[in-house]
Amino acid sequence: MTVKLRLQRYGTKKRPFYRIVATSSSVKRDGKFLEIVGLYHPLVKEGGQVRLEKEKIQTWLSKGAQPSDTVKTLLSKAGIWKPFAEAKAIKDGAKQKRLNEKAKAKRAAK
Repeated sequence: MTVKLRLQRYGTKKRPFYRIVATSSSVKRDGKFLEIVGLYHPLVKEGGQVRLEKEKIQTWLSKGAQPSDTVKTLLSKAGIWKPFAEAKAIKDGAKQKRLNEKAKAKRAAK
C-alpha cells in the first residue's frame, strides 16, 4: 500500500477549499484518508491560505509517503520539502555508493 499526501476537495461549486491528507494511493480523491495534515484555501488572500501541521507531514514523509505535485509545491513554499529532499538525496547517494562498491568488488573477483 503506497501512501500519498494529496488534496481532498471540499466546498461548493466555484468556492473550493482543500484538505491535505495522507491516504492510500488506491483510494478515490475524496474517499477515506489516514490523517489530515493540513488545509489549503486557494481563494483566500495571502496569509491564511495554507495551514500545515509540520510534525505530521515530516512523520509521513519519513515513512515513505509521496506527495502529489501540488502538495510538493505547497511544501516547498512552506520550507518543509527542501530539507527532506536534501536528506533523502544524501541517503540515496550513500546507498548508490555502496552499490557501486559491491559492483566493483564483483568485477574484481571475476
